[in-house]
Amino acid sequence: MSLYSEYAKRFGDLIACLENSRKSGRMAHAFLIHSPDPLVRKEFAAVVMQIAGCRNEKEGRPDGTCSFCNQVASGNYADCHSVFPVGKMYQIKVGERINPEPNTLRYLLDHIGYTSGNHRKFGLIHDADRMNTEAQNALLKTLEEPPAETTMILTTANPSALLPTTRSRCQLLSLPDNKFRFNFAGVKETCAALNDLCFYCGCDLIKIETAASKLTAVAANLAEAAAASVEEEFADLIENAKNSEDPAFIKRAETRKSDAASGAYIRDRRSFIAAITTFCSQIYMLALGADFSSMANPELFEHLAIPAVISPERAERILREAEELDYTLKFNVNDELALRTFAINVAMDMKH
Repeated sequence: MSLYSEYAKRFGDLIACLENSRKSGRMAHAFLIHSPDPLVRKEFAAVVMQIAGCRNEKEGRPDGTCSFCNQVASGNYADCHSVFPVGKMYQIKVGERINPEPNTLRYLLDHIGYTSGNHRKFGLIHDADRMNTEAQNALLKTLEEPPAETTMILTTANPSALLPTTRSRCQLLSLPDNKFRFNFAGVKETCAALNDLCFYCGCDLIKIETAASKLTAVAANLAEAAAASVEEEFADLIENAKNSEDPAFIKRAETRKSDAASGAYIRDRRSFIAAITTFCSQIYMLALGADFSSMANPELFEHLAIPAVISPERAERILREAEELDYTLKFNVNDELALRTFAINVAMDMKH
């Protein structure tokens, strides 16, 4: 099933509205995609690009399989210029006014203004809520009057964090979903370690050390796993850059890959922390009598032996420790020390 077909099935009414807009020639030139799921945000942005730019469209519907649609779906469309948050602060930089560096807002705005042989250009801003006020103000004129044949697409999990002036210039595409998909490397190992700490380690220091080591190993591997995923994602771009033998193109491609890896690591680290908090909060819900069917992420308990009866007092303590860990890891701390402290505090609280 093509990417377009998948999302046409999931969000049929919204897709139909976009197709009608393309058919009537009234498609917006700026969109704000809102979803709690980063994968959904990324993939739906590609679907919007397919609807807006496919030359083989019929009645506003892209064919989903032409060269353009395939390039968009794989992230290799040459005239899609993107920017995403990077660094420990996970922010989108505004960039210098003259000769802005790659993966900054001003760099993107400069490049979408270039002419090319392609039919349509796109400016894609991932996690747009990570722009500060200066960056958003620098974007307003382009959102109001983008270059010819250009579509701007912003994605976010938190539209309220954007300035009203930014939101008002975009057509909001809201993709409601009560499910956050945890897909970082080591999610199963994380849940298994949490289950052991919460229910089966007791005061056995060897068992606690084993479970804690699983958590710290997952955390330590996140950067390498993120870099590996980005390596695959950018393989075609890097190869094209090297084949061009253009030093400037090669440097831009390598910079984009490096920035993407750092951004992917920050995203996956946040997902890792959120998985711990979600696991523990769902334990608390179970202790209060909730059913698995009411859980947003019951898959976190898949193949795990959860006790039939959970003490509400203990579940509350587990949740407090998870919330404390979440707060602690927001600062520049040693992740391993924080995780081991969390593991000991959770396990040692068990009553015998």
